Formats: sequence, structure tokens, C-alpha cells
Amino acid sequence: MTMEDRFKERYKSGDTPWDIGQPDFNLLEVVTKKPILSCKALDIGCGTGDNSIWLALNGFQVTGTDTSAIALEKANEKASEAGAKCEFILADFLESEIEGAPFRFAFDRGCFHVFSSENDRRRFARNVAAHLGETGLWLTLVGNADEDRKGPGPPQRTAADIVLAVEPYFEILVLKSTHFGSNRPNPPRAWRCLMQKRQGA
Repeated sequence: MTMEDRFKERYKSGDTPWDIGQPDFNLLEVVTKKPILSCKALDIGCGTGDNSIWLALNGFQVTGTDTSAIALEKANEKASEAGAKCEFILADFLESEIEGAPFRFAFDRGCFHVFSSENDRRRFARNVAAHLGETGLWLTLVGNADEDRKGPGPPQRTAADIVLAVEPYFEILVLKSTHFGSNRPNPPRAWRCLMQKRQGA
């Protein structure tokens, strides 16, 4: 079963613990505290759209992508109810060129970390860079391998896994240990990594 099929099945069955019904606090903190000014933004693996919608309501021109048609249907419904203008595109980001580039800001919450191969993570980083304009910013939230977890949870990566994949294309501005926005009493730990595209990448 491909990764795309696995996500399809999980959305069908409702087994989507990452879908918390609100934007992730990490995104809100970075955008408001850095701050990142409204611009064209790409939400990779946008799911049912909570982060895209928050960005749109805060002045960003948002394109969200996902491999799940079920998730995007819900995202469109939510955006309509919220009065948020977002464009949602069904696409496999690793294989696709997303219309609307160059973007100024890219965000993914738990998309980069699903790739177990170092080569695929590097391809992902290269594709993010290809969609960003000069000095564009990328914020990724990644499952943190420093957590000694009992039971299921998001894929876990080390800080070195992130650095190895992104370094050729991005300068890391912030890499800090945090946790995912979650409805669980003990949210899974995460890396919050904000980076800027290298010149010529």
C-alpha cells in the first residue's frame, strides 16, 4: 500500500489524530512573533485546512495541497464556512509542481517527516526550495526522535535528519524542541524548524 493509499484509508476510517480542528499553535507563534508578513503561502499536506484557513484569515494568499480528496473536500467546506479564500489542490507534492509559484512562505505540519528515506526527505526539501522565491521561508513541524514514546504517534526524526536534508537548499534560522498542537493530554514532541532559502537554491 502506498503512502497515498494509507492516508486515504485513514481519512475514510476517521483515524486522523493529527486533525485537531484548529491551527497549530507553532504556526501562530512563528507567524505572529517573527513576524511573517502576509504573502503568497503554500501549505503542504494541508489536510482538512485549519492552518490554511488561519493564514487566509490573516491576509495570506494560500494554496493548500494534499493527496487526500476526502481531506480537501472537508477543507473547502471549512473555508467556505469561515469565509476564508483558499485554493486547495489534490497533488503529491514530492512528484508535482504546484501552480502559483513562487511563494514567499511554505508550511508543513508533519509532511516532511513521513518520508523514511534520506533521499526522499532531500527531494522534498529541494521541491520546497523550487516553489519559493528568493529568501523565501519554510516552517516545518517534525516528529522528534528524542521522545521515548510508548505507543503510536507521528514518525520521529533526529535533528541531524532534518539538517542533512535541508542544508543544501536552506539556512536554518530556528531549530527547537516543542510539541505538536494536539487534543491529547500528552502531545507528541516535535521539532520546529524555520529556515530561509539559500541564494541560487
